[in-house]
Amino acid sequence: MKQQIFGALTAAAIALSAPLAAAAEVNVYSARKESLIKPLLDTFTEQTGIEVNLLTGDSNALIERMRTEGRNSPADLLITVDAGRVGLADSLGLFQPVDSEILTNSVPASVRSPNNHWFALSRRARIIAYHPDRVDAADLPDYETLASDDWAGRICVRSSGNIYNQSLLASLIHHNGAEAATEWASAVRKNMARSPQGNDRAQIRAVAAGECDVAIVNTYYFGIMLSDPEQRGIAEQVKVHFPNQANRGTHINVSGAGIAKHAKNVDNATALLEFLVSSESQAWYAEVNHEYPVSSNVMPSELVASFGSFKADDLNVSVLGELNADAVRVFDTVGWE
Repeated sequence: MKQQIFGALTAAAIALSAPLAAAAEVNVYSARKESLIKPLLDTFTEQTGIEVNLLTGDSNALIERMRTEGRNSPADLLITVDAGRVGLADSLGLFQPVDSEILTNSVPASVRSPNNHWFALSRRARIIAYHPDRVDAADLPDYETLASDDWAGRICVRSSGNIYNQSLLASLIHHNGAEAATEWASAVRKNMARSPQGNDRAQIRAVAAGECDVAIVNTYYFGIMLSDPEQRGIAEQVKVHFPNQANRGTHINVSGAGIAKHAKNVDNATALLEFLVSSESQAWYAEVNHEYPVSSNVMPSELVASFGSFKADDLNVSVLGELNADAVRVFDTVGWE
């Protein structure tokens, strides 16, 4: 399967190469792990002759680096792993508008900025993981239910410093108002089975081990664990549940990218960004990292498709970045560690 995908990637890259034959390079700052972006960048380079200079690091550190570098920044393209961080970069004026029919036609409006400063590269749903022996999914109609006393001592979740939790809370602030979101965060904190700790996979392991009955996690972590023989047995004990299906839909987050305001290689950066949202690149992400494609023309991996179809919240994810500071204040107010 992966060989087929890379063959298709090669064909897509060749199509990009003709008008850019004289181009030299594009500089990418990426918060994605190198293993989850470099194979695509290498294919782009092999077929276009455009050298991709990759710098990986923490989203916050890369954004701060671009901010302090100012117009002297070598960055042409910034890739982040969350709508909150790509939105932060945009609010700091680090991006420029991109005029590309390929991008606007490939990336739905709900997962790109209204001003076309950045575009989603992949999607993931933040779902409720549960142990079927101890939980009836019918008792989890929505995220709001987790604030009920019924879940006292039964919830595992990451820290308030985690950007995925900040974006989920930002969505609750938007949909329910700051007061209701604060009450929710306070109640969920009291319902935790343990202090926040570990990554999303640690929450899934905790549910399997009986430390808690439910956890809030991203779907692609399930895919990663289920595709790993050493982790599959743990993940198979836990089930995926998509909340809020009777109303707004399950919370969606994205990895995203934008062209730097002071980019020196704008044409090359645009071509690379178009390449990353192509059907071939999207298929690679779906199969390798088990994320949902942004393109409606590409199917999720067979493993992710087995989770079932679901209604997604169509809130424009740029709102998650706009309300990030509010979400952080709420977490601090309620004492969510």
